[in-house]
Amino acid sequence: MKKTVLELGSNDAYLVLDDADIELAVKTCIQGRVYNNGETCVAAKRFIVVDKVYDEFKKGFVKGMQKINYGNPMDSDAKMGPMAREDLRETIHQQVLDSVKQGAEILCGGEIPEGTGYFYPASILGNVKPGQPAYDEELFGPVASLIKAKDNKDAMRIANDSRFGLGGGIFSKDEDKAIALAKMHFDTGMININSYGLAHPNMPFGGVKDSGYGREHGGFGIREFVNSKSILMNKN
Repeated sequence: MKKTVLELGSNDAYLVLDDADIELAVKTCIQGRVYNNGETCVAAKRFIVVDKVYDEFKKGFVKGMQKINYGNPMDSDAKMGPMAREDLRETIHQQVLDSVKQGAEILCGGEIPEGTGYFYPASILGNVKPGQPAYDEELFGPVASLIKAKDNKDAMRIANDSRFGLGGGIFSKDEDKAIALAKMHFDTGMININSYGLAHPNMPFGGVKDSGYGREHGGFGIREFVNSKSILMNKN
């Protein structure tokens, strides 16, 4: 029997708490959603914003995503390239359409552009609720799910209300509070505080729940691929 390490997808939640630096949160969340055209397992996908700062974040988030232009990735002015395959673009567009049928609203993007290349615009869905693909499923492309929470506690509840648990993030000016939430309450494998980042070779990489099991990278990752051996000696 061989040990296995599985990474099986995600629906990473980024929480914007009531004391967050909104300008930083908007800038970072946009980066986290459109990096690699949104086709990254640990891309930021669900953006859960408390009511107190929701309107301010929404305004900046929509404005910023609308500025993300797509084009030939070799062109210096193109901020986003095409998706990897036609079927991936069809899948995410169908998830958008199905979510809208179930009550979500398109705040920007959401249409397949004409022309060659599997491009899809940076998009945001609002009024996202349980039962919609935008809430329940992995959106593997540049589509963001914007979700309003009543308060910080409700934001954490929504974040954990997912069968996935790979990565996530918390935005708060109180770093000690954010770290405590990450350690004690956020049910996911990797968490960014006031930042967005990809894998680090010295840090364990992996998730919980339906996002898989085991860890890659660092000391934890090395030990996943070896069998420990115990040698005992009786000196009597």
